[in-house]
Amino acid sequence: MTDIVDELRWRGLIALSTDEDALRKAFADGPVTVYCGFDPTAPSLHLGNLVQILTLKRLQQAGHRPLGLVGGATGLIGDPKPTAERTLNDPEVVADWVGRLRAQIEKFLDFEGPSAARMVNNLDWTSGMSAIHLLRDVGKYFRVNKMIAKEAVARRLNSDAGISYTEFSYQVLQGMDYLELFRRYGCTLQTGGSDQWGNLTAGVDLIHKAEGTSVHALATPLIVKADGTKFGKTETGTVWLDPELTSPYAFYQFWLNADDRDVSTFLRIFSFRSREEIEELERLTQERPAARAAQRALAEELTTMLHGADQLERAVAASKALFGQGDLADLDAPTMAAAVAELPHKAQVAELGELVDLFVATGLSASRSAARRTVKEGGAYLNNAKVTEEEAVATRADLLHGRWLLLRRGKRNLAAVELVS
Repeated sequence: MTDIVDELRWRGLIALSTDEDALRKAFADGPVTVYCGFDPTAPSLHLGNLVQILTLKRLQQAGHRPLGLVGGATGLIGDPKPTAERTLNDPEVVADWVGRLRAQIEKFLDFEGPSAARMVNNLDWTSGMSAIHLLRDVGKYFRVNKMIAKEAVARRLNSDAGISYTEFSYQVLQGMDYLELFRRYGCTLQTGGSDQWGNLTAGVDLIHKAEGTSVHALATPLIVKADGTKFGKTETGTVWLDPELTSPYAFYQFWLNADDRDVSTFLRIFSFRSREEIEELERLTQERPAARAAQRALAEELTTMLHGADQLERAVAASKALFGQGDLADLDAPTMAAAVAELPHKAQVAELGELVDLFVATGLSASRSAARRTVKEGGAYLNNAKVTEEEAVATRADLLHGRWLLLRRGKRNLAAVELVS
């Protein structure tokens, strides 16, 4: 076992802690059993959740025992949003999502050995609980004045929407999770995002009152990108961990396209490389930013970790082929579809025609005359082959997988044409 606190702080993973010195001692005296909860409010986890999963993984690698909790009960209620009530999902839907999220978390943890992880579901200890039991044995420890001080609750109370008793009681259920895991498995640490601090401390307070002992909570910071946009979002939406919702290619591209100002933060939070390796990548980013060494290393590590080496190989091949460094014909149809979906310029056509018209349709050229000028100057490409005739016409024989054409203007400006019936 190692002292993990300094490592977490160097990586920027400690925003709040109930008592850092006491936590450091607990780790040293360890092993510590630690849990983090994930609510099934969607069919997949996303990049924000990945911060918590990888934090559990780091703690496990340091010799501590992780519990991955998927909230089959709390997912039926929903943590209060600052703006409005959540839509309650059907129990069958939530149960399906519980299974999906569990499978995603299990990819990252080790379930064998002295630090073996365990997956738990809070529906197991809440489904048979009566309302009287909840109110008498748990609710009596909660003070309403503290509950309404929680930021999301306070904002809702001061809004026209108000807040239902259902969502107001969420922090009681999450606090009860910590108490139950303390009793069942000796869990003495809960982790989560800093926006969950009120819920984390509710569990700490509950255990202190019900059991007369002190336990710990640790919150990671919310990641803010340098350009002001939300972390884990792209032009096409949220970056999910499910490959059906975010393809391995799109996942790879997210990290590859990281801003130089953000990549150091991302490396420390998400990478399992050593300090020396990360500091060397940071140095390379400062000295030769165009090489994108840090972004490439991060993209390769995380894509392999989540989707496997085979999907990484396909994503790298597609990334190279799109820019003329590989054969587009070697890309399989799913990889090609994923790559096309991420391009900023696309067009669907019912029939093929002159390439200059297709350049205009996709937005690569502002007009036919501009497209002709690009051809004349040698900057127009069809499926990575230079277009030499201004009157060139695309045919079905040019289609990739019988469906797409890839157009390029210059070295970096790409577009796809899809033939639809």
